[in-house]
This record gives sequence, C-alpha cells and structure tokens, in this order.
Amino acid sequence: MDSTIASAARALAVGDPLGALKRVGLRGDPPALALRGIAMAQLGEYPRARELLRKAARGFGPREPLARARCVVAELEVALALRDLGGSPRTLADASATLEARADRTNALHAHLVAVRRLLLLGRLDDAAAALARLDASGFPPPLLAVAELAAAEIALRSLRTATARAALGRAHEAAVRARVPALRAEVDAMRAALDRPAARALHGGGDRSLRLDDVEALLASGAVVVDACRRGLRAGATWRSLARRPVPFALLRALAEAWPRDVDRHALIARAFRTRRPDETHRARLRVEIGRLRALVAPVARIDATARGFTLAPHGERAVVVLVPPIDGDQASLLALLGDGAAWSTSALALALATSQRTVQRALVALEAAGRVRSIGRARARRWLSPSLAGFTPLLLLPAALPPR
Repeated sequence: MDSTIASAARALAVGDPLGALKRVGLRGDPPALALRGIAMAQLGEYPRARELLRKAARGFGPREPLARARCVVAELEVALALRDLGGSPRTLADASATLEARADRTNALHAHLVAVRRLLLLGRLDDAAAALARLDASGFPPPLLAVAELAAAEIALRSLRTATARAALGRAHEAAVRARVPALRAEVDAMRAALDRPAARALHGGGDRSLRLDDVEALLASGAVVVDACRRGLRAGATWRSLARRPVPFALLRALAEAWPRDVDRHALIARAFRTRRPDETHRARLRVEIGRLRALVAPVARIDATARGFTLAPHGERAVVVLVPPIDGDQASLLALLGDGAAWSTSALALALATSQRTVQRALVALEAAGRVRSIGRARARRWLSPSLAGFTPLLLLPAALPPR
C-alpha cells in the first residue's frame, strides 16, 4: 500500500471523505477506486459508490481475494443504505469467510455486522439477536463496537426492554466518542432521543394518553388486558394472543375494548368489522360466527358477554382494559414507519420487510401518494418511495416483526 492510499484510508476511518477524495480522486487503480467508493458512500452518493466498488472488485480479480472480499462487503453495506434487500445473503457469508480465512478480523467483524443490520431491516429480530450474540466484542475497534452496540440497542428497543437498550446506548456513546466519528455519535444521539419521544397512545376510560417506550413496557407488565393495535394482538400478563392475520376478530376486539366497560351495539360492530352501512341478516350471522371465534381466542383472559343491544368485554378478575394504539393510526402505519427513516425504498424491499406481496405494497403506496403522505422518485424498476420524517414520536413499535413483550 503506497503512502497516498494509506493516508486516504486513515481519512475515511475518521469520517473525512473529502480528505480522502483529495488524495485519490483522480486515480483509477483498484485500491483508489475502492477508497473513492467508500468516500462517496460516506457522502451519501450511494449509486456512484456502488458503481466504484463494483469496478474495484473487478479490478482486483480472483488473484486478490482479500481485497475483492473487502469490496464485496462495502458494496453490500451500500446496498443496505439503498434499501436493496433482495440480494442473496450467501454472497456476504462467502466474503466474510474469505476475510476470516485470511486473518482480517476487523473486516470480518464488519461483514457480520452488515448481516445483522440486514436482518434488522427485514424485521428478523430473533435471527439478528442470535447473530450478534455469536460475535466476540472483545478487542472490537471503537467504530465497530459502536455499531454492534447500536444493533443491540435496536433489538432491545423493538423487544421493549428499555433498560437493556439504555445500557447498550451508553456503551455505544462511549465507543463513538473514542472513534471520533461524528456520524456515529449522531446516530447514537438519534436513538437515545427515540427513548424520550412518544411511542404509542393508551385509550382507557375515554381518555387518550401518550406513552414513551418505557411507559409501554410498564403497561404491558402491569397485568392489564392490553389490546395492542401496534402489533395487533392481545396481552395480559404472560399471555399473548396474536391477531395479526385475523383482521375481523381484531377489529371486533378493539371496538369492545375501546367501549369497555360499556357494551357495543351489534350494528356498530358490523360497521366496524365488515365496513358496511347497510347490514342484513348475512352480516348478523357472520357477526355471531366471528364473536364465537373471538371468544375462544380471548378465553384465557376475558369473556365476551351478550347484552340486549350487543356485546361487552369482561376481563377475568379486577383487570383494567387498555387499548394501545400507534401515534399514527391507520392500516398503513407500519409502511409509513419504514418510509419514515428518510431512505428511499423500492416496493420489493418494502414487501420483503413487511412479509407481504409486492402488489399489496404497490396498492398501498398509490393510496398514500394520492393522500400526499408519500412521494416517488425515478421510474419503472428504478422507482423509489420516500415519506417525510415522522418527527415528534418514535415509530419503533410500528416496525415489522416487533417481538411480543416478555
């Protein structure tokens, strides 16, 4: 490695992409192309960064597997920034194995952290936690330690373990200070701020109260019967019933919980669950069937009693009933939460993250665009979707595959 390349690499390590470009901006050899690609990525020019890194990898060729593997890892990290989640994880695993085989521990750890971050974007929290637990953090360079602790904090936050998240963010802050990389410190500060912003609203007794993440954790640990509209389920103590794939029973349960301790008229339940203003006998028959199914689902924590005008929710014991709703309500809350990170997402990446079909995502985006809540850039396969940053609250509870609280 010549002195110019070494100097540019040191500049990139401390977050100075302009300093690196001053040294290698006019060079076209593979090491310089790789450093230029990383510099462009740090400046947010991701398409150009990806192009340079691919060109560098081709320049190194099969005779320089170590340098080629480093370029592959950097390119895949750029793909995450572009929200391109469709690639095979095998490519990253092969590059990581090459780095480990050649004793490049720092870059191998970096590759593992890229894999963890990809799993987080896809909402696969169990897999991300397992992959992170396999890493030995002893001797991590400060920048990688900060990234690892940020990943641990995000897993804890989305699992509603706020004390664990605060501890991980404290360690991430210390590592970011030692790393002297402003972008890392900004990322840590942004996640810390999420702890102090509203994360949900609690509807109880006709009132509407904003909750932070630690308030949500305390509510779920209180033993109350919580109808969770963020993750579409029912929680009471250690009991969790998911209704994420049962929209009609969940709509009925939410209507009963919002009215508790009063009953709900049958016509109101039909309008809420079946979205019709002119109910007939078929709707009333279907309501009886769905109420029967809902009774079986909630039996461990509550009864559903028939009244003269409708039905009422009756929790076992002296438990209160609380409805937990997201700060932004509506069917597309999780989609807006993903887009709210400020990155440009493709419909295929959104479909992967939400575990739904691409066509479903496209229909939702068209409706949101008509309402002025999202916008698109590019055309055809290059089309990407953005939305304004969701300021004022944290969307962590709305992200896909959030774990049921423990």
